[in-house]
Amino acid sequence: MDLVVMTPSDADVIAAAGRTPEHFAVLFDRHYAAIYAYAARRLGPDLAEDLASETFLVAFDRRDTYDTARADARPWLFGIVSNLVMRHGRAESRRLKLLARAAAEGPVDPPDEVVAGRVDAAVVRGRLAAALARLSLADRDVLLLVAWAGLNQQEAAEALGIPAGTVRSRLHRARQAMRRALDLDVEESE
Repeated sequence: MDLVVMTPSDADVIAAAGRTPEHFAVLFDRHYAAIYAYAARRLGPDLAEDLASETFLVAFDRRDTYDTARADARPWLFGIVSNLVMRHGRAESRRLKLLARAAAEGPVDPPDEVVAGRVDAAVVRGRLAAALARLSLADRDVLLLVAWAGLNQQEAAEALGIPAGTVRSRLHRARQAMRRALDLDVEESE
């Protein structure tokens, strides 16, 4: 007979951390890398470590208010980091504009196919960065929670504390803007 070991849900971990704060380290270990990666993509590695750490400090301070009916804490954690990113909105906009400018000014001299492929990728990355910079912060948050954090629309709604319908409309608007930036067909694909 095999022994089945059950891994506690995030809600179980948070509830246990209410009684024994050391349990919160499990939540940190589970989700730090994803929160850090998301923050790094939004604001760059210089601010990401601070934001990821601050996300878990805020979560720890608010652990008594967590809705333990929600087994997965990812939307909650991404909501916290998204709010922290909003405080650094100017830094994100500057970073996106710098990426767009760097791609536009990149060298194109060597004819090597590998270099050409990198240049093409840099141009696309620059166009994407410019398009992201033009999005409203609300639309950008939704798009990046879905695209970079891997949240579904319902989880993004939970993370941002907004209705799922609002997420759908913001996501649609953001996707349309990104398609236009890449000169793709803007036909409905949903």
